[in-house]
Amino acid sequence: MSKAYRLRKDRVMAAMAVLLIPVLFFCMCSRHSKKSKQANASAEAKPVAAATTVITQTTPVITTTAAAVPQMAHISSPSCRAAAVYSINDDSMIYSDNMDEKTAPASLTKLLTASVALKYLDPDTVFTVGSEQALVQPYSSLAFLDVGSSLTVRDLITGMLMASGNDAAYALAASAAREMEPGVEMTDQAAVNKFCGLMNSFAAEIGMKNSHFTTPDGWDDPDQYTTVSDLITLARYAVKLPVISQAAGTHQKTVEAFSGENYTWTNSNLLLDPDSVYYRREVTGLKTGTTLEAGNSLITVFEKNGKKYISAVAGCDTDEDRYDLTIKLIDAVK
Repeated sequence: MSKAYRLRKDRVMAAMAVLLIPVLFFCMCSRHSKKSKQANASAEAKPVAAATTVITQTTPVITTTAAAVPQMAHISSPSCRAAAVYSINDDSMIYSDNMDEKTAPASLTKLLTASVALKYLDPDTVFTVGSEQALVQPYSSLAFLDVGSSLTVRDLITGMLMASGNDAAYALAASAAREMEPGVEMTDQAAVNKFCGLMNSFAAEIGMKNSHFTTPDGWDDPDQYTTVSDLITLARYAVKLPVISQAAGTHQKTVEAFSGENYTWTNSNLLLDPDSVYYRREVTGLKTGTTLEAGNSLITVFEKNGKKYISAVAGCDTDEDRYDLTIKLIDAVK
């Protein structure tokens, strides 16, 4: 082989080497990249430990320095719209569920009617049942007052709270408005409207923030509403008044009107009825309420272990539901 031939061969080999080096490098990189992708895919395919999820109670419970309340039945059983329990001694809300949701107040309104009347009137003031009775809605719950019958403010409140008498509520509202402005001529409706204005002013004064009232008996009206939170506020005030607490905590009572009639009233609150399956010895009041819009509602005052509590349930489907849920709330307080 000639020297010139070998020189040409060496040059060709060198040129080929120069061309092959980039190709080999690309192949190596491609292979490494493929392995990396396979490794990543394998890692992604491996099961990853599930993150721990802490599920909190669906029923909000508010506790303070007062004794903690155990878990309570959720509001869906029994079916009610809202509920709350307040500790009077500790001034704390120890349980709540939807307590700021608006609801029709029904006859729970009568606690406000009684409170306003007692703010402006002596309990022994005597009023005569009159033509304002025409304003009472058909199918109302009644104390069965006779037109012309004369009763004290105390007795009208008793009939209004025990028998949940709408007739007593209208007699009290119209008479109270006229008593406060004796020189002013007012129709029955104008007198009732004036009293309802006092109800709204008083409600705001004691801290009811999301309520409005248009009737003294709580009959359904689009402009009449409250919340369980406000009802607790109302009950806190009302229970301090002896005339209210005595009437709302009595199972049955007979009163004699100044005009001679006798009225016997039985409390609509079955928690106070010793013959009822719902009777609870620790319950000392307070008020039932039922309308189509409100459903079945109940404010209860009870005592346990030397402490006083107020519970409120609203918008229950049935009469039984309001008692069942109230009893569960009472039993949950330790």
